Amino acid sequence: MSDAGPPQGANAPSGGSAAAPAASVGANNTPDQSQLGKSSAYMDQYDASLLFPIPRAVKRAEIGLGDTLPFMGADMWTVFELSWLNLRGKPQVALAHITVPCESPNIVESKSFKLYLNSFNNTRFLDAREVRERIRADLNAAVGAGVGVKTLGPELFDQEPVHELDGLNLDRLDVECLHYTPAPELLFADHEEPPVSETLTSNLLKSNCLVTGQPDWGSVQISYSGAPIDQEGLLQYLVSFRNHNEFHEQCVERIFMDIWTRCRPLRLSVYARYTRRGGLDINPFRTSHPQALPGNVRMARQ
Repeated sequence: MSDAGPPQGANAPSGGSAAAPAASVGANNTPDQSQLGKSSAYMDQYDASLLFPIPRAVKRAEIGLGDTLPFMGADMWTVFELSWLNLRGKPQVALAHITVPCESPNIVESKSFKLYLNSFNNTRFLDAREVRERIRADLNAAVGAGVGVKTLGPELFDQEPVHELDGLNLDRLDVECLHYTPAPELLFADHEEPPVSETLTSNLLKSNCLVTGQPDWGSVQISYSGAPIDQEGLLQYLVSFRNHNEFHEQCVERIFMDIWTRCRPLRLSVYARYTRRGGLDINPFRTSHPQALPGNVRMARQ
């Protein structure tokens, strides 16, 4: 069945996937205008207008980024609460993996994405393929770029692996932590030493929602080649995000840029996996050089 028309039993809203040109969608949206921290009606009939795009450019400008980015990568979302009705009205459930390229002009605010997914709950679709294509079309329009969508039915649930981030764990270090807002001055690389290639991890990343101030818990993996980075300073720097208010994607880009400018590695990748909120987890990946995206494999805390 073609996905060109609206889903069975629902009408595609005027704010859906065929509205304004991608570059202008959400151009004037700000986080405080979203549904974060507000009482929201539960919509259980398909409504693409629930998606709330937010431009990336504003927060990127704060860390000195313009149109030309020093990194590439994507934001990898896992949807744990996806359900709809088949044509006979029987509920269906699935997991979904969403990949949003970091070159997209917009992100989608996560609560709005949750409300949007809830709107599938009492809407009839032919099959999982139609659901997948509907999500892809709506997200493409919201973020302004091509989005990857993969759905997994219950028969595949037990094939979903759990694995911790590979690398040397910085949390083994017994360091004193005095900073709880980002302190890039803690970062240092010894350019008198021979270059190294190493991967470092920490489970101590915590930041807060930009709007509500609610905690976001995460783990981070940093891979680089270049002058050896002082590990104690790097751990203290990661801990310094503890009281910082920013969305996941923005935190990872700030970490990338601070390490990139302070330590001047030849190559750098920063990958964070945040615990789920509202049935969603967000896992941004940024890299200075072309490489495959990490597998969207959840950690035990997720």
